[in-house]
Amino acid sequence: MIVVHHLNNSRSQRVLWLLEELGLPYEVVHYQRDAKTHLAPPELLAVHPLGKSPVITDGDNTVAETGAIVEYLLERHGDGRLLPQPGTPEALRYRYWLHFAEGSAMPPLLLTLIFDEVVKAPMPFFVKPIARAIANKVLDAVARPNLARQLDFMEAELGRSQWFGGAALSGADIMMSFPLEAAAQRAGLDASRPRLMAFLKRIHTRPAYQAALARGGPYAFV
Repeated sequence: MIVVHHLNNSRSQRVLWLLEELGLPYEVVHYQRDAKTHLAPPELLAVHPLGKSPVITDGDNTVAETGAIVEYLLERHGDGRLLPQPGTPEALRYRYWLHFAEGSAMPPLLLTLIFDEVVKAPMPFFVKPIARAIANKVLDAVARPNLARQLDFMEAELGRSQWFGGAALSGADIMMSFPLEAAAQRAGLDASRPRLMAFLKRIHTRPAYQAALARGGPYAFV
């Protein structure tokens, strides 16, 4: 039995969605973030040395990192589903977007989320002007321009096909869901990029996506 060690408000929601799309039986072990620090609880250290989610166990195998989990599940249990035909242009495109989600999309997004919090965080009055000036400098010079450039790139890519990997939903779309949902909730993705918003609407109406939310619980981006 596949066991998903699921942290609330985290990337592990994608793993639940993938398992629902594949129709595989699985169990969920729930973990809650610390209310003040938003960090994962120490109990996850018993599953993986880094103590983070997502992690799955499948028999004797323990697999961490969302992209690695997606590849593992599709290769071991997918029976060719949610994967383009090997050797095709779609397969190359699929692999690119599968890794783009964490390798390229998340760093500027995380910078934006972190420094936005610095700007809004309570702090001593004598520190506030300096901290906010530094945060806004990073946001204006690095994080926001890079994020905008990437969102424009993703928007243009969905002009080629309905999904990131081609004409059909694939594991790449499941990976791309998290950065796009985070951008829509916290980083300014809106109707000015209609293809990306349509992508989110498509995935949110999928029965497997809704079933995953029922198993994992609703999530927001802290």
